[in-house]
Amino acid sequence: MTTIRHWPFIALLSLTLAAGMPAHAQRSAPRTADYIVAIVNQELVTAAELQQRLAQVRENARRSNTPLPPDDELKQEVLNALIDERVIITNARDSGMRLDDAEVERAMTNVAAQNQLTPQQLRERLRREGIDYARFRKNIRDQLLVERTREREVQQRIRISDSDIDAWLDKQRAAAGSSTEYNLAQVLVVVPENAPAKVVEERRARAEAALERLRKGEAFDAVAREISEDTNRAKGGEIGPRPASQLPDIFVDAVRTLKAGEFTPTLLRSSAGFHVLKVLSRTETGAFTVTQTRARHVLLRPSAQLSQEAAIRRLQEFKRQIAAGTRTFEQIARDNSEDGSAAQGGDLGWVSPGNFVPEFEEAMNALPISGLSDPVISRFGVHLIQVMERRKVTLDAKQQREQARSALREQKFEEAYTEWVRDLRARAYVELREPPQ
Repeated sequence: MTTIRHWPFIALLSLTLAAGMPAHAQRSAPRTADYIVAIVNQELVTAAELQQRLAQVRENARRSNTPLPPDDELKQEVLNALIDERVIITNARDSGMRLDDAEVERAMTNVAAQNQLTPQQLRERLRREGIDYARFRKNIRDQLLVERTREREVQQRIRISDSDIDAWLDKQRAAAGSSTEYNLAQVLVVVPENAPAKVVEERRARAEAALERLRKGEAFDAVAREISEDTNRAKGGEIGPRPASQLPDIFVDAVRTLKAGEFTPTLLRSSAGFHVLKVLSRTETGAFTVTQTRARHVLLRPSAQLSQEAAIRRLQEFKRQIAAGTRTFEQIARDNSEDGSAAQGGDLGWVSPGNFVPEFEEAMNALPISGLSDPVISRFGVHLIQVMERRKVTLDAKQQREQARSALREQKFEEAYTEWVRDLRARAYVELREPPQ
């Protein structure tokens, strides 16, 4: 069931400019039929805003087919989320953190682009809708401040001891021991399920013909591109590096004695069909031989002016532009990305496993070199990711401990975030109001 209260603050703010004034800007001009449901420090939460957020949560749940709690419980959870937002906003404003004006301007440019406007047209549209530009820009700054403050404050709460690191390393050593990673290529001739004997023999003959061509010296990738019937045929049948534990047992047994460059001398029969496998490379790995990735990204942070759906659409458009060659990834990142990597064209440098949040790392690991992801949602916002390079490295003792520290920080972040919001709420002035009679 969906939990509302402790969703990340930015993820909850998804009203578009087309919907009018941002939620927390509306507090200065409540409508006649509106009334105050809560005062948080010196911020107001109105009934109209609560109803608007409820409608938004229900619509998001409908689109994702996510069950929601009963109406009374849902209303209370949404109200708590709005109160938490106000608490976080006031804390961020009082934190003393400073933002670069260029960063705020970049966010404003993104808001304009999301609404298919130039910055000057955005000013004009705000004026027509009666929204003060300076207040609008301040709301954008508030949202950026919230993100920066959240990361700083939550990270400071996470305590990782030497004994925690030692225990994590011992667990990794026990789990990994020494294993083999294979990079295989295959020629697959598919056999339909419950196929009659005649069809099976026809499929076997096709696979045998491919194997014979390989025996006569034809290039494996060329035969795979012509014959293979799997999703990797365009890459010459290359499956990509995988630990033995992630490969079918029949594959591992067949290639166990093969050297790099050799292929299976006979066909393999699986439930999918007939296979010929080639070992492109094999690596003996321990717990601390890791694949490092150098990636870059474009980050858009959803806000009251840029909904998550709109951020996804913008990144999809960026992906199309990069694929078409009309703009480079580096140009787009410099002009649009809302984090510190923008000046480097989105380059995040070389990183080991565990350095990124799981949803980002999972999407990144699934990409080939130069591959572009679809938009990826994380607690930081929405990302477009491109993998630039990969390399195998054996970590020294210091690097092993840093990897452990990064992994443990990620494991503890959500709990620390929830605790931080709870402590802020406990120190805040919160007054709940009853509806007017």
